[in-house]
Amino acid sequence: MSLVGKKFPNITVDAISYMGDNLRINVLEEATKNNKKVLLFWYPKDFTFVCPTELHAFQTALAEFEKRNTIVIGASCDTNEVHFAWLNTPKNNGGIEGVTYPLLADTTRNLSAALDILDAQWVYDAELNDEILEGSNVTFRATYLIDETGKIFHESVNDMPLGRNVNEYLRLIDAYTHVQTKGEVCPANWEEGKEAMTADRLSTAAYLSQN
Repeated sequence: MSLVGKKFPNITVDAISYMGDNLRINVLEEATKNNKKVLLFWYPKDFTFVCPTELHAFQTALAEFEKRNTIVIGASCDTNEVHFAWLNTPKNNGGIEGVTYPLLADTTRNLSAALDILDAQWVYDAELNDEILEGSNVTFRATYLIDETGKIFHESVNDMPLGRNVNEYLRLIDAYTHVQTKGEVCPANWEEGKEAMTADRLSTAAYLSQN
């Protein structure tokens, strides 16, 4: 079930800073108390393959997110200790040294389960006469954009092998901010500086006739 248009779950999770400080982060409160947007992205596992390319890509774009009043937070089900080991592994050895945004350590899987993004399902095993968990029990590549009120305005979920396009999230934040500030709607492929529309039939017709 989609969570778009709903409040982000009010759940506090262990996390770690790039300096090794153990934190407790509530994503909803990060948005509402700081009056900022939040980009929360989940990845399957530390010390894997596609994952470090994504973490470095978000780091490269971090200043652009900050310009847009947006906090970036990474997340997986690994522990703080594993996160910190990865943070201290050089980039040229597959590590994420140089990443400075916080990483959630959802070891309880309370938040990822609430978001329903775990590769896991309970199935009945007749031989054991009990239910067993199937799947990797780690998260898919889920991404959430949350506004200053704590409302989710975008969610997407990629399968494990598919890395994300970081620039698309910048575009979505620009579009949502335009809607917030201008009261207009943003057509397909809209980017900052391009023409938007008012939400009525005549405006749509005029836009289509010019594009």
